[in-house]
Amino acid sequence: MAYVITEACIDVKDGACVACCPVDCIYEGGRMLYIHPDECINCGLCLSVCPVDAIFEDDRLPGPLAVFRDINRDYFGPAVSALGSPQCAEGHARSIDHPLVSQAPTRKPPGT
Repeated sequence: MAYVITEACIDVKDGACVACCPVDCIYEGGRMLYIHPDECINCGLCLSVCPVDAIFEDDRLPGPLAVFRDINRDYFGPAVSALGSPQCAEGHARSIDHPLVSQAPTRKPPGT
């Protein structure tokens, strides 16, 4: 099991989860953050600090958000970022997103 970041993170990218992750398994895309499923140690810290409730255990994703399990996994593959697995050493920020995230309607972050 790993944790999964979902649509509530799109255009928000608060970063509290990145700051608390003990293994640096959270990577920044252009519009949202992604958890590397092979690097996540399932500690749950990210879940506890996410201010927009965008993070779920992968086996507890609500039905409509289940696609984000694949989105988080596929982000690291050759078709999207080509970061690979595990322990991506090239840095944690990219300006690209998974195609489904790129196509999502733009929204204002909370509090703006």
